[in-house]
Amino acid sequence: MQSKGLKLLGVVTTLVMLLVLLGGALVTKTDSGQGCGQSFPLCHGQIIPDQLEIETIIELSHRVVSAGAGFLVLALSIWSWRAMGHIRETNFLAILAFFFLMLQALLGAGAVVWGHSDIILAAHFGISLISFAAVLLLTLLIFEVDKKFDAYKLVIDRRIKRHTYGLMIYIFAVVYSGAFVRHTEASLACPDWPFCVNASPGDLSLNSIQWIQMGHRMAAAFIFIWIIYVAIIAIKNYKHQKIVYYGWIIALALVTGQVITGALVVVTRLNLLIALSHALIISLLFGLLSYFILLISRSKLNSKKES
Repeated sequence: MQSKGLKLLGVVTTLVMLLVLLGGALVTKTDSGQGCGQSFPLCHGQIIPDQLEIETIIELSHRVVSAGAGFLVLALSIWSWRAMGHIRETNFLAILAFFFLMLQALLGAGAVVWGHSDIILAAHFGISLISFAAVLLLTLLIFEVDKKFDAYKLVIDRRIKRHTYGLMIYIFAVVYSGAFVRHTEASLACPDWPFCVNASPGDLSLNSIQWIQMGHRMAAAFIFIWIIYVAIIAIKNYKHQKIVYYGWIIALALVTGQVITGALVVVTRLNLLIALSHALIISLLFGLLSYFILLISRSKLNSKKES
């Protein structure tokens, strides 16, 4: 059993990493990226600026939370390595979490000082997502979730494996497209949903910004259909493996929430709470699929033992 202190650190670090993700989305959605000017790590050349506009508060808060996350991830990495280095994924996840968090911080700093293209800014969210997933998996290992669900006895067939790998790669690409939509200010390029203009659903004479928005919608719709298909397979064939059975049901619930909040972002004209919920749900879905990948690695080892 892992110590209560390590478990608490894992939970706190995971929650703080979620705040980093949501904070980055908040900075983008409120256009607060230049809230501290082109000064980094100071804000307008000061630790605490004399004039605290709302954009400055949002940007400065995001920097403080990100810095705190860096120290927490470093502490979690070192402690987990010392306490459970015998678990084969521990060292890899610890290094992955810290490396990508630092990379995310450097990209953020570069964007402030020098400015970057929309593609580079979109990459900022995806990199943070990898770090969050690594911290989440590390926390699940600390809580010995694998033992509770008999993951060490789990055997997953090739069909589920292929779909999981494919979805993971595809969702990461769609996450980038969603971030690209935000950074190109294409979120409301199409006034209606599900079509760009519901009165003319077959109209293809869209401008480039509208095609960016519709491209993201179509890509997200395919994720929804794909996860429904895989969830049906899991429900039919994995009732005896509860972690797979319930895991894909949760994935289906999350992707449904993602579609609903995506539609509401357009309908409510970028309501901030809904927009942040949209970012939260995709983060949780990515973390869940990351755990599925971990389960698949367990399954491979179990298959070798049986043979």
